[in-house]
Amino acid sequence: MSHFLRRQGWVAGLFVLFVLLFITTKLIQPAYGSGDFGSLVRAVLPYAFAVAAQTVVVIAGGIDLSVAAMMALTSVTAASMMSGASEEYALFVVPFVLAMGFVLGAINGMLIVVTRVPDIVVTLATLFVLQGAALLVLNAPGGAAAEWLKALISGTVPIPGLPDGIDAWQPKALLLLIVCLCIIWIPLRRSRLGLSIYAIGSSELAAFRSGVPVARTRIIAYALSGLFAAFGGLALTMSTGIGAPIPGPYLLASVAAVVLGGVALGGGKGGLLGPIVAVFVLRLVRTDLTLLAIDPNVTAIIEGAIMVAVVMFGAFITMRSRQS
Repeated sequence: MSHFLRRQGWVAGLFVLFVLLFITTKLIQPAYGSGDFGSLVRAVLPYAFAVAAQTVVVIAGGIDLSVAAMMALTSVTAASMMSGASEEYALFVVPFVLAMGFVLGAINGMLIVVTRVPDIVVTLATLFVLQGAALLVLNAPGGAAAEWLKALISGTVPIPGLPDGIDAWQPKALLLLIVCLCIIWIPLRRSRLGLSIYAIGSSELAAFRSGVPVARTRIIAYALSGLFAAFGGLALTMSTGIGAPIPGPYLLASVAAVVLGGVALGGGKGGLLGPIVAVFVLRLVRTDLTLLAIDPNVTAIIEGAIMVAVVMFGAFITMRSRQS
């Protein structure tokens, strides 16, 4: 236990913070139950995939400003393809959209590697390109989602062996999130590629001298970011039933959750669990402000101030670590 706390102390602290916030939510709204928690998880789902997309790139020592726009493009692409189509057609749409996100992310990485232009500039440019492309696909929210896709994140799943009533706290959306992230992240984290991503984030020069293919690793890191963003776009379509061509507030939220989750903005340090817990914390803060009947404009100000403060704190820690 002491070894776990030394390695995952920050994540454990986030879990404690989440539990305290959840208790606060119950005190504010005693009727807050499993249905409300399921709604929270469905709302978190697109944010969680956006955070996963940003985490991979930040660990590799970069940043991706196009995550939200890529989610918008994949969302409207999926919704427009499924509109009026059969339920079985979605079996083709899902892998197509995921492959599309992977390729778009790889293009980001190749542009950064080939042109040697800073990633913040390249991804800012692709942000505008992807925004325009999303509006070309759908100039207003619309399209549709297959019923079986929407059913994947609606309701709960009974857990065998647990007492009656406990299954109500196992939302399908949470299980889907865990399965999707584990299938990709755990093998990646334990692979040579995963070690290479951490290596180029820690020191690109040292990684190069150790024989790590820096350019290829960076391209794959951005490709994986695009894959996670495509998951986020699909989650957005699944939760709303339509495609959204205007990017939501996923960019700043993803960076804030990455920093709050213990990932160093300079790269090479952190994991995926912390940022995922952090995004739940940030969304639960918004829920509590809503339950307290705080003016929505004030809520947006408070939420934005928290995110900016977290990002500034992360930048300060990164500068201090570089100086030392």
